[in-house]
Amino acid sequence: MKKTLISLAVLAASGTAYAQSNVTIYGIMDAGFVGERGGKNGNVNKLSAGVANASRIGFRGTEDLGGGLSAVFLLETGIRGDTGELDNANNQIFNRQAFVGLSSKSAGTLTLGRQYTPWYSAFVQVGDPFQAGLSGSAKNLFPATGINVRNSNSVLYKTPSFNGVQAEVFYAFGEQKEASTGRQLGASIGYQNGPLQARLAYSTRNNDTVANNVVTDRQNGHNTLLAVNYDFKVAKAYFMWGSNKGLNSSPLPNAAAYTATAVAPSTDNRNLLLGATVPVSAAGSLVASWSSVDDKSFNRDADQYAVGYLHSLSKRTTAYMSYGKIKNKNGASYTVGNNAEAGTGDAAYNIGVRHTF
Repeated sequence: MKKTLISLAVLAASGTAYAQSNVTIYGIMDAGFVGERGGKNGNVNKLSAGVANASRIGFRGTEDLGGGLSAVFLLETGIRGDTGELDNANNQIFNRQAFVGLSSKSAGTLTLGRQYTPWYSAFVQVGDPFQAGLSGSAKNLFPATGINVRNSNSVLYKTPSFNGVQAEVFYAFGEQKEASTGRQLGASIGYQNGPLQARLAYSTRNNDTVANNVVTDRQNGHNTLLAVNYDFKVAKAYFMWGSNKGLNSSPLPNAAAYTATAVAPSTDNRNLLLGATVPVSAAGSLVASWSSVDDKSFNRDADQYAVGYLHSLSKRTTAYMSYGKIKNKNGASYTVGNNAEAGTGDAAYNIGVRHTF
C-alpha cells in the first residue's frame, strides 16, 4: 500500500511538471503550378513548393517558470515539398528559425539564435497584402532577401504592448575579427488599435570583410520601412514605403535571369506599395497590389501589378491562384517570383494549394 501511494505521488508530480510545459509540432505544406514568362532563356513551366508560404516543419515550446515568466524555444526547418529536400543550400537542419529565450508578461520577450529581423516582420505582417507569397509578392521589388529576412547569432527583444504600442530591438553578431564587422542592427515600433495597424522599422548592416587578419572597410547598408494597413470591413487597404541606401541595401534575387548580363544592384532607391484584400464570399478573397522601385543610382525603375484569389477549403486548407507582371525600365532586371523562388521572367502565374498543421 505504501509503495502504491509513493508511485501515485510520483505520477502526480510528473503530471504537474508536464502540465507546466507545452511543446507543439506545426508546419505548412504548399505546392503549386508555376508558369514564368519573359526570361532571357524563355518560358518556364514547373511544379514548385512554397509558392504562397514556404513549406516547413517546426517545434515550438514553452515552460511556465512561475511569476509570469516562461522559457520559450523554436526550431523550424524549410522543406522542398516537391522533392523532399531541405530548403537551403548549406544543408542547415533548422535554416529558418532556431532560438531560445525568456518571456515575461510584464517585461517582454528576449530570444537568442537565428530569427527574423524587425524589418522583415513589419514587411510581411503589416505591409504586403500577399504576405511575401504568390506571384504578387512584394519581395519581387522590395529588398526582402538574405539577412534582411533573418540572421543567425542574433538577440531580439520585444516589449509588451502598451496601449497598442509595441517595439522590437535586434542585434546580430558578426563574429569576426573586429566587433563591428558583419554585425546587423535593427529596430521597429508599431501601433495597433482596432482596424488600424502601423509599423516603422529600420535595419543597418556592416559590410566590412576580413581576409588574412586584415579588415577592409566597406559602406554600410541601411533600410527603412513604413508599413500600414486599415481594415474597412468591405476591404483591407495596405500602404508600404521603403528607403534603401548603401552597399547591399537592395540585392537582386536573380540578377542574371532577365537581362543578357547581370546588372549591378542599386545603392540608393525608394519602394512604394498600394494594395488591398477584398472578401468576396465567406470563404474567398481577392488580393491586389501595385508596387514600384524608384532607382536613384542608375534610374533602373520598375512597376509591378499583381492580382490573386484565395479560397478556404477548410480551416487549414487554402486553394490559390495569382498573376504578377513587372514593367522593367532602363535595363532593370526585376523578376516575378513567389515566396520560395526568385523567378526568371517579368511575368508569372501560380495555381496551387496550401495546408497548415
